[in-house]
Amino acid sequence: MRRVQRYATTRVCIRAWGLRPLGVGGSLLNSEHLEQVRLVSWFRRTYPGVRIFAVPNGGHRGASQGAALKAEGVTPGVPDLFVPEWLLWVEMKREAGGVVSPVQKDWIAYLESIGHRVIIGRGFEDAKRQIEGVKKPEG
Repeated sequence: MRRVQRYATTRVCIRAWGLRPLGVGGSLLNSEHLEQVRLVSWFRRTYPGVRIFAVPNGGHRGASQGAALKAEGVTPGVPDLFVPEWLLWVEMKREAGGVVSPVQKDWIAYLESIGHRVIIGRGFEDAKRQIEGVKKPEG
């Protein structure tokens, strides 16, 4: 059943983002979004008592929605995910071609200067490996 749920979630994400299967094997384009969806799903199964949440600071928005979010405190460059219990931030990038912007580098330097840890995950597998380096899964 879990496999079917993951597949359904991926199908919804694919439709929402307008992605199409690529190549002969039908493999999907690894967008930051899909990689982050996989990571959050894995994290919640692997560390069920530890909370992780996304920071809604990316994406394309209209001018009025962007202004409203800015007024509410949404700030460019803040990493994508946060694990409060571990003071761990995760910035997700595609496996290939994802670039950390100057404003993201500034946030990363600030967070590290106040004792938080920041990892830059280049795809699901890299982020998973780095998280396991911070805290080994129990069991």
